[in-house]
Amino acid sequence: MTAALIAQPSFARTRDSLSVVDMLGRTVTLPRTPRRIVLLEGRDMLTMALFHPRPAELVVGWAAADRFDSDLLREGFEMSAGRPIAVVGKQAADTLSLEGILALEPDLVIASAFMAPGGNPQAAVDRLGQLGIPLVFSDASSNTASDAATWHPPRQTLPGLMRMWGGLLDAPVRAEEIVAFIETRFRALDRCLAGTERVKTFLEVMSLYDECCWAAGTRIWGELLSDAGGRSLDGLDAPWTARLSTEHLIAQEPKVYIATGGGYASAMRPAIGPGLDAQAGRGGLRRLIERTGFASLPAVREQRVHGIWTGLITVPLLNIVFVELAAKWLHPEACRELDPAATLAEINRRFLFQPLPGPLWANLTGADP
Repeated sequence: MTAALIAQPSFARTRDSLSVVDMLGRTVTLPRTPRRIVLLEGRDMLTMALFHPRPAELVVGWAAADRFDSDLLREGFEMSAGRPIAVVGKQAADTLSLEGILALEPDLVIASAFMAPGGNPQAAVDRLGQLGIPLVFSDASSNTASDAATWHPPRQTLPGLMRMWGGLLDAPVRAEEIVAFIETRFRALDRCLAGTERVKTFLEVMSLYDECCWAAGTRIWGELLSDAGGRSLDGLDAPWTARLSTEHLIAQEPKVYIATGGGYASAMRPAIGPGLDAQAGRGGLRRLIERTGFASLPAVREQRVHGIWTGLITVPLLNIVFVELAAKWLHPEACRELDPAATLAEINRRFLFQPLPGPLWANLTGADP
């Protein structure tokens, strides 16, 4: 996608059809607002909940529902559908069942580049197109460096993404309200970070009690950390995540450590996420820093240890909450006026038809952000 494309509205409607520009820059025309959707990234349901009061009623099938990283949310959407949501795959493209998708008779399939049927976005477009089923991509990211020339960070692509969803779900005005809200919050963030120096931060993509160490790469996680006035560890060039040795981490001397947790496999990682116990989340952070070598990190010695629910990164609208949180953790004086809890409350009140319960983050000390 070009910068010009990103800036343009991603929706147009005629009396008989609608067209959207998806996150691969493709213009997709549908005969009407879709009523039978298959989501190949199940967590896209939460984005749909910005635009539709009962999004599960539109979804006949999904894959990778575990990536909600919250049993509470996943089960809540399943119940609100009023019928079973068929499972057409797990967390990788090679688990998708084309036959299962076709059996549901969808009028739209929504995928990410990572979850394209067959592992090839263009081949998936061609195959489903031959069967008369339109395919829209909600995410262009993949864990390869091959598309670096056309890659754009989340902050740049978020307006187009919101307009795409607003077009698909017949809510273009709501999309513009969301875009305006996001831009206002980022302007406040930019003001507080003006003149600050970036803080080296260990942002751990997958925080496991018995493993070390999965550091954020250059894309998405690393870019959002940069938006917050931080910087990833030195020498990383992987797009999504890089595996480090404990010795490498210790040598980096990060000033702040941000771990991740959720409802999935919560016995192996911090239980931080919607409806989970806040004390359990902090207990998980304490277990993480008991790993070999962590006591020597400046971030741990100074108790600058925090945790987030992974949804703050993987659910696009919640990125602004993560960035505000991280900015306060990294620059507590310069960004003391930011209030990520208030930002989340406004998202719940104004935009989410099914509001998110907390806790969505945790601090080792138990203090507020």
